[in-house]
Amino acid sequence: MASRVVVVGGGYAGIVVARTLDDVADVTLVEPKETFVHYVAQLRAAVDPAWAEKIFIPYDGLLSRGRVVRDAATRVRPGSVELASGVRLDADYVVLATGSAGPFPTRLDGTGRGAAVQRLRELRASLDRSTGVLLLGAGAIGLEFAGEIAAAWPGKPVTLVDPATELLGGRFPDQLGTELARQLDKLGVRLLLGTRLESPPSTPAGTVHPFTVTTADGETLGADLWFACYGGTVPSAHLGPELSAARQPDGRLAVDEHLRVRGHDRVLAVGDVNDTPELKTGRAAGRQAEVAAANVRALIEGGPLTAYEPFADGMILTLGPSGGAGYAPEFGFLDAEATTQFKGTFLLDHFRGLITGGRNGGGTPSGSGPSRGA
Repeated sequence: MASRVVVVGGGYAGIVVARTLDDVADVTLVEPKETFVHYVAQLRAAVDPAWAEKIFIPYDGLLSRGRVVRDAATRVRPGSVELASGVRLDADYVVLATGSAGPFPTRLDGTGRGAAVQRLRELRASLDRSTGVLLLGAGAIGLEFAGEIAAAWPGKPVTLVDPATELLGGRFPDQLGTELARQLDKLGVRLLLGTRLESPPSTPAGTVHPFTVTTADGETLGADLWFACYGGTVPSAHLGPELSAARQPDGRLAVDEHLRVRGHDRVLAVGDVNDTPELKTGRAAGRQAEVAAANVRALIEGGPLTAYEPFADGMILTLGPSGGAGYAPEFGFLDAEATTQFKGTFLLDHFRGLITGGRNGGGTPSGSGPSRGA
């Protein structure tokens, strides 16, 4: 009788684990969303209607022997996963790939494809009506969103505010931050670093309505649309007491070098949900999924486990269809031309092929950008 593997979460890491183990185990992938959401391209979909449909990829074809269950995990324990429907799945191995959560447009609300497409259309309509946009947070999300808006609506005032004094926390060579700032300035984006708002805007995020705010430096800013581009969290309400004990102060689960949750030989955690010391990117999620799947296979068939080696800091950011910059140790610095050549299609064909059966296994290609869902 085949070993039972339950993968919780159908994002970038979960799809790789499930597909890779489909030939050796009885795999069940648990995911509440109707389709896979290609979050890496979501901000492009927010401004370009041609992308609004593309980022949703049905799970049909992902598994040839196993199954995808559209449901939410409400209690995950070693050996079992309980679902919102009341069904209990017994498991010899559990792989947690539940990703992270965040405010819109970092993440999409709900689980249905139709509602998500409509939300993106409404977002684009709001951006189109707006006379000025304020973005809070100059991390990967804020930078890419600012670039997308400015490129789609040339001349529309876009202001990006962050209390950090340098872009991306100073984790990369100065050349990257300098180039991103130069391109944003060329696009007309105003970048205010080293300051914060005295209080948030009085209007709800994502609602078109005029407002003014004051920075800690005493400057008054006016706009009629704003978004928070920070505040990601790691959901944990579904964790049983045995797994909750491994949670760290930031909410992530402590794992060993084989990506097993501390204290549990048959529960693994991959992607945003674990505490590996690295940036949480699609590339890291894909590689972790490959290692986790290899280790489950080794536990099933017998054989040595594979240690996961965290990636050194690397990031590739687009700033609209023809802009962006990046850095990774294996590539060095990437200018706008190299960035658009590498990431211009957001690797959509790779993921569509992976999910629909066009190619076998494999994680995210080396060098891809922020995961926005692992």
